[in-house]
Amino acid sequence: MIVAFLLYFTPLTLLCTGIISSPALVFFLYLLSGVGMISIGMNVMHDANHGAFSKQKFWNKHLALSLNLVGANAKLWCVQHNVLHHTYTNIHTVDDDINPPFILRLSPTSKRYKIHRFQHIYAWFVYGLTTLSWITTKDFINFFRYKKMGLIKDKTFLEILKMVIWKLVYYAFALVLPIIFLPVSPWIVVLAFISMHFVVGLFTTIIFQLAHVVPETYFPTPNSSGKIENDWCLHQLQTTANFAPKSKIMSWFIGGLNYQIEHHLFPKVSHIHYRNISEIVRKTAQEFNIQYNVQTNLYQAIKGHARLLKSLGR
Repeated sequence: MIVAFLLYFTPLTLLCTGIISSPALVFFLYLLSGVGMISIGMNVMHDANHGAFSKQKFWNKHLALSLNLVGANAKLWCVQHNVLHHTYTNIHTVDDDINPPFILRLSPTSKRYKIHRFQHIYAWFVYGLTTLSWITTKDFINFFRYKKMGLIKDKTFLEILKMVIWKLVYYAFALVLPIIFLPVSPWIVVLAFISMHFVVGLFTTIIFQLAHVVPETYFPTPNSSGKIENDWCLHQLQTTANFAPKSKIMSWFIGGLNYQIEHHLFPKVSHIHYRNISEIVRKTAQEFNIQYNVQTNLYQAIKGHARLLKSLGR
C-alpha cells in the first residue's frame, strides 16, 4: 500500500510544484504515476471494496475511497463489480464487464456487427480509452442506469454533487495544477495526462479480460424463467480463468488478480492467500472432474484473449 501511494502521489507532487522543465520528464512522471494508479486500484481499492484489505471495517471503508483519488467513483464500482460482475459473471446484459459499447463484442450471446470482424485489431486501442471514459462520462451514465435498476437508493442530487466534487479534486491536482505551474506547453501536460490514462486503461482492462474473456471460459445464458440452472461455485469455475500463477512479481503488482478463480470463490479473503488456496481449489476441481482454467504465462493468456476476440468477431 505504501509503495502504491508513493508511486502515485510523488510524481504528481513534483509536477504540481513546477520544478520540472523537461517535456520528456513530464511524460515519465505521469507514466510513473500511472503505475502507482494501477497498484492502488488492484492492491488497495479492490481488496478494500471486498472487505478483504483489513479485518477492521474502518480501514476497508476508507481505503475503498482511494478509487475516488484516481478519478473514478468507489460506490458505483461496488455496484458494477461486487454486485453485478461477481454475482452474474459472464452473463450478457447483466455482467457489466462483458457489456461494453457496441464497438466491442465480448460475449457469444451479444449482437454481432460487421465492424466486429476487426475487433481483434482495434480492441487494444479501445481498452486504452477505458479509464479516460471512466473519469469523464461513465460514472454519470452508470449512476442513472443503476438508479433506474434500483441498485442505488441514495438521493440523486447529493450523490451527483459528491461525484462532481471528487472528480474536480482529482482533475485539480492531476491536470490543472501541473498546467498552471509547469514551464512547458499546456498541450504537453494534457498529452502526458492522456498517455498515462491510456497505459492504465490498456493494462487494467487486459488484466480483467484475461480472467473471463478467453476461449476456456463459459458464457451461460438464463433459461425461459430468467434463471441460471447451475451451482454458484461451479458457475464461478466455468466462467473464470487464472494466468501466470508462478509469477510472484505479477501477483504482487496486480494484487493477486492472476488468481481470479480463487478471488471469485473467496472474494472476502485477502489476495495474499490466493497462491496457497489455489492448490486446494485445483485439487478439489480435479477430484470432482471439473475443469480448472489456467494459462501458464501472461503471453499465452493474451494470445488466447486475442483469439477469442477474433472468433467472436466472425
